[in-house]
Amino acid sequence: MRCPFCGYSDSKVLDSRPADDGHSIRRRRECQDCGKRFTTYEKIEVLPLMVVKKNGQRESFDPNKLLVGLIKACEKRPIAMEKLEAIVRDIEKELLNTMEREVTSEKIGELVMDRLQQLDAVAYVRFASVYREFKDLQTFMHELESLLKKTITEK
Repeated sequence: MRCPFCGYSDSKVLDSRPADDGHSIRRRRECQDCGKRFTTYEKIEVLPLMVVKKNGQRESFDPNKLLVGLIKACEKRPIAMEKLEAIVRDIEKELLNTMEREVTSEKIGELVMDRLQQLDAVAYVRFASVYREFKDLQTFMHELESLLKKTITEK
C-alpha cells in the first residue's frame, strides 16, 4: 500500500477490523519510511452474474425473480417457503461457484427443474409446462410419462 503522504510503497498494518457490517475491512497502517499513519478500506469485488435470455438479451441475475417463479409453481402445494428460499440460495451459490460471469436462462431453468423434481412432482410439471413451452398435449404427456418412469425406477 502506497503512503498517501510520501508515496513510499511499504507500510505496516497496525490494526484490522471489520467495517460496513462485515462487507469491508478497515486497516490502520503506518508508513515504513516517514512514520505517518493512515487508514485504508478493503472491499471484496463482486462481479454481477449476467443471465443470457432466449432472445439474446442480457440482464443481471435476480434471485427474487427465481423465487417468484418457484412460488407460482408451488402454489397450493404443501411446500414451506424456507425450502423454496433454500433452493434459490443453492442455485445462486452453484452459479457463482462456476466462476462464469454469464449463464443462460436455460441452465437456470434446468437447475430449477432438477430441484423441483426431487421436491414435488406437481410443482415440477407446472414449472416444466411454462419453462419448456409445451405446444400440445403430446409433448405434455411425454414429459409426464418420463416423470412416471423415473418415479417408478426410484422406488
